[in-house]
Amino acid sequence: MANELNGMKIAILAADGVEQVELEQPRDAVQQAGATTELLSLEAGEIQAVEGDINPTEKVPVDKAVADANADDYDGLILPGGVANPDNLRMDAGAIAFLQAFFKTGKPVGVICHGPWSLVEADLVRGRTLTSYPSLRTDIRNAGGTVVDEEVVVDHGLVSSRDPGDLPAFCAKLVEEFAEGAHDVLPEGATA
Repeated sequence: MANELNGMKIAILAADGVEQVELEQPRDAVQQAGATTELLSLEAGEIQAVEGDINPTEKVPVDKAVADANADDYDGLILPGGVANPDNLRMDAGAIAFLQAFFKTGKPVGVICHGPWSLVEADLVRGRTLTSYPSLRTDIRNAGGTVVDEEVVVDHGLVSSRDPGDLPAFCAKLVEEFAEGAHDVLPEGATA
Protein backbone atom coordinates (compact mmCIF):
# COMPACT_ATOMS: atom_id res chain seq x y z
CA MET A 1 0.00 0.00 0.00
CA ALA A 2 2.50 2.61 -1.08
CA ASN A 3 1.33 4.85 -3.89
CA GLU A 4 -1.66 3.24 -5.59
CA LEU A 5 -3.97 6.08 -4.52
CA ASN A 6 -1.65 9.01 -5.32
CA GLY A 7 -3.63 12.03 -6.46
CA MET A 8 -6.96 10.65 -5.21
CA LYS A 9 -9.27 12.50 -2.82
CA ILE A 10 -11.42 10.36 -0.53
CA ALA A 11 -14.43 11.68 1.40
CA ILE A 12 -15.28 10.32 4.84
CA LEU A 13 -18.84 11.05 5.93
CA ALA A 14 -19.43 10.87 9.68
CA ALA A 15 -21.28 12.57 12.53
CA ASP A 16 -21.27 12.55 16.33
CA GLY A 17 -21.10 9.00 17.63
CA VAL A 18 -18.69 7.71 14.98
CA GLU A 19 -16.71 4.68 16.13
CA GLN A 20 -13.19 6.13 16.34
CA VAL A 21 -11.29 3.06 15.14
CA GLU A 22 -13.65 2.72 12.12
CA LEU A 23 -12.86 6.32 11.18
CA GLU A 24 -9.13 6.26 11.85
CA GLN A 25 -7.99 2.93 10.42
CA PRO A 26 -9.62 3.29 6.97
CA ARG A 27 -8.51 6.95 6.81
CA ASP A 28 -4.95 5.98 7.68
CA ALA A 29 -4.96 3.12 5.15
CA VAL A 30 -5.99 5.31 2.22
CA GLN A 31 -3.60 8.08 3.28
CA GLN A 32 -0.72 5.59 3.51
CA ALA A 33 -1.62 4.52 -0.05
CA GLY A 34 -1.21 8.14 -1.18
CA ALA A 35 -4.75 9.57 -1.06
CA THR A 36 -5.84 12.75 0.67
CA THR A 37 -8.97 12.60 2.80
CA GLU A 38 -11.65 15.08 3.72
CA LEU A 39 -13.95 14.55 6.70
CA LEU A 40 -17.49 15.67 5.92
CA SER A 41 -20.18 16.02 8.56
CA LEU A 42 -23.51 17.69 9.21
CA GLU A 43 -21.79 20.92 10.27
CA ALA A 44 -18.31 22.40 10.26
CA GLY A 45 -16.39 22.21 13.55
CA GLU A 46 -15.82 18.91 15.34
CA ILE A 47 -17.57 15.60 15.85
CA GLN A 48 -17.47 13.40 18.94
CA ALA A 49 -15.89 9.99 18.34
CA VAL A 50 -16.68 7.01 20.56
CA GLU A 51 -15.37 3.59 21.49
CA GLY A 52 -17.77 0.69 21.90
CA ASP A 53 -20.64 2.87 20.63
CA ILE A 54 -21.10 4.75 23.92
CA ASN A 55 -17.76 5.75 25.44
CA PRO A 56 -16.64 9.22 24.25
CA THR A 57 -13.03 9.32 23.06
CA GLU A 58 -11.92 12.47 21.28
CA LYS A 59 -13.29 15.27 19.17
CA VAL A 60 -12.32 15.03 15.50
CA PRO A 61 -12.04 18.16 13.33
CA VAL A 62 -14.43 18.33 10.37
CA ASP A 63 -13.06 19.59 7.05
CA LYS A 64 -16.37 20.56 5.46
CA ALA A 65 -20.12 20.46 6.00
CA VAL A 66 -21.66 17.81 3.74
CA ALA A 67 -24.11 20.42 2.41
CA ASP A 68 -21.10 22.27 0.95
CA ALA A 69 -19.54 19.16 -0.63
CA ASN A 70 -19.87 18.02 -4.24
CA ALA A 71 -19.80 14.26 -4.89
CA ASP A 72 -17.90 14.82 -8.14
CA ASP A 73 -14.92 16.20 -6.19
CA TYR A 74 -14.08 12.82 -4.63
CA ASP A 75 -12.70 9.53 -5.94
CA GLY A 76 -14.14 7.40 -3.14
CA LEU A 77 -16.26 7.52 0.00
CA ILE A 78 -15.88 5.91 3.44
CA LEU A 79 -18.82 5.50 5.83
CA PRO A 80 -17.64 4.45 9.29
CA GLY A 81 -19.97 2.95 11.86
CA GLY A 82 -20.91 3.54 15.45
CA VAL A 83 -24.59 3.32 16.36
CA ALA A 84 -25.32 7.05 16.70
CA ASN A 85 -23.25 8.16 13.69
CA PRO A 86 -25.38 6.68 10.87
CA ASP A 87 -28.54 7.42 12.83
CA ASN A 88 -27.55 11.11 12.84
CA LEU A 89 -26.64 11.01 9.15
CA ARG A 90 -29.85 9.34 8.02
CA MET A 91 -31.91 12.09 9.65
CA ASP A 92 -30.15 14.79 7.61
CA ALA A 93 -31.51 15.57 4.12
CA GLY A 94 -28.15 16.98 2.99
CA ALA A 95 -26.27 13.82 3.96
CA ILE A 96 -28.82 11.62 2.18
CA ALA A 97 -28.67 13.80 -0.95
CA PHE A 98 -24.86 13.57 -0.93
CA LEU A 99 -24.98 9.78 -0.64
CA GLN A 100 -27.44 9.50 -3.52
CA ALA A 101 -25.35 11.84 -5.67
CA PHE A 102 -22.17 9.93 -4.83
CA PHE A 103 -23.68 6.56 -5.76
CA LYS A 104 -24.75 7.99 -9.13
CA THR A 105 -21.06 8.61 -9.93
CA GLY A 106 -20.33 4.88 -9.74
CA LYS A 107 -17.23 5.55 -7.62
CA PRO A 108 -16.31 3.07 -4.88
CA VAL A 109 -17.77 3.29 -1.38
CA GLY A 110 -16.66 1.59 1.82
CA VAL A 111 -19.12 1.03 4.67
CA ILE A 112 -18.60 -0.81 7.94
CA CYS A 113 -20.58 -1.95 10.97
CA HIS A 114 -23.68 0.27 11.48
CA GLY A 115 -22.77 2.48 8.49
CA PRO A 116 -25.32 0.86 6.12
CA TRP A 117 -28.18 2.49 8.05
CA SER A 118 -27.48 5.66 6.08
CA LEU A 119 -27.56 3.68 2.83
CA VAL A 120 -30.88 2.09 3.79
CA GLU A 121 -32.38 5.54 4.37
CA ALA A 122 -31.05 6.74 1.01
CA ASP A 123 -32.51 3.65 -0.77
CA LEU A 124 -29.06 2.55 -1.90
CA VAL A 125 -28.96 -1.13 -0.84
CA ARG A 126 -31.72 -2.40 -3.13
CA GLY A 127 -30.30 -5.11 -5.41
CA ARG A 128 -26.93 -5.14 -3.66
CA THR A 129 -25.18 -7.77 -1.56
CA LEU A 130 -23.42 -6.53 1.56
CA THR A 131 -22.63 -7.29 5.15
CA SER A 132 -23.07 -5.26 8.31
CA TYR A 133 -23.33 -5.43 12.05
CA PRO A 134 -25.92 -8.14 12.84
CA SER A 135 -28.57 -5.75 14.21
CA LEU A 136 -28.92 -4.01 10.81
CA ARG A 137 -29.41 -7.09 8.68
CA THR A 138 -33.22 -7.07 8.84
CA ASP A 139 -33.24 -3.38 7.83
CA ILE A 140 -31.02 -4.14 4.83
CA ARG A 141 -33.20 -7.08 3.74
CA ASN A 142 -36.36 -4.97 4.17
CA ALA A 143 -34.74 -2.32 1.95
CA GLY A 144 -34.15 -4.85 -0.84
CA GLY A 145 -30.54 -5.79 -0.13
CA THR A 146 -29.04 -9.23 0.31
CA VAL A 147 -27.07 -9.75 3.51
CA VAL A 148 -24.22 -12.19 3.98
CA ASP A 149 -22.12 -12.83 7.07
CA GLU A 150 -18.59 -12.42 5.73
CA GLU A 151 -15.51 -10.45 6.77
CA VAL A 152 -15.58 -8.26 3.68
CA VAL A 153 -17.99 -8.15 0.74
CA VAL A 154 -17.62 -6.26 -2.55
CA ASP A 155 -20.59 -5.56 -4.81
CA HIS A 156 -20.05 -3.23 -7.78
CA GLY A 157 -17.60 -1.05 -5.86
CA LEU A 158 -19.49 -1.18 -2.56
CA VAL A 159 -17.11 -2.61 0.05
CA SER A 160 -18.73 -3.65 3.34
CA SER A 161 -17.61 -5.25 6.59
CA ARG A 162 -19.28 -6.27 9.84
CA ASP A 163 -17.38 -4.69 12.73
CA PRO A 164 -13.98 -3.44 13.98
CA GLY A 165 -12.61 -7.00 13.96
CA ASP A 166 -12.86 -6.91 10.16
CA LEU A 167 -10.86 -3.68 9.78
CA PRO A 168 -7.62 -5.23 8.39
CA ALA A 169 -9.51 -6.98 5.56
CA PHE A 170 -11.83 -3.98 5.07
CA CYS A 171 -8.97 -1.49 4.77
CA ALA A 172 -7.01 -3.66 2.33
CA LYS A 173 -10.05 -4.24 0.09
CA LEU A 174 -11.00 -0.55 0.30
CA VAL A 175 -7.60 0.54 -1.03
CA GLU A 176 -7.86 -2.07 -3.79
CA GLU A 177 -11.34 -0.90 -4.87
CA PHE A 178 -10.39 2.78 -4.72
CA ALA A 179 -7.35 2.02 -6.90
CA GLU A 180 -9.63 0.31 -9.46
CA GLY A 181 -11.88 3.37 -9.62
CA ALA A 182 -15.42 3.82 -10.82
CA HIS A 183 -17.78 0.97 -11.66
CA ASP A 184 -20.23 1.61 -14.47
CA VAL A 185 -22.58 -1.28 -13.81
CA LEU A 186 -25.18 -1.32 -11.05
CA PRO A 187 -26.78 -4.58 -10.03
CA GLU A 188 -30.25 -5.25 -11.38
CA GLY A 189 -32.86 -3.48 -9.25
CA ALA A 190 -30.31 -1.18 -7.58
CA THR A 191 -31.00 2.49 -7.32
CA ALA A 192 -28.51 5.32 -7.34
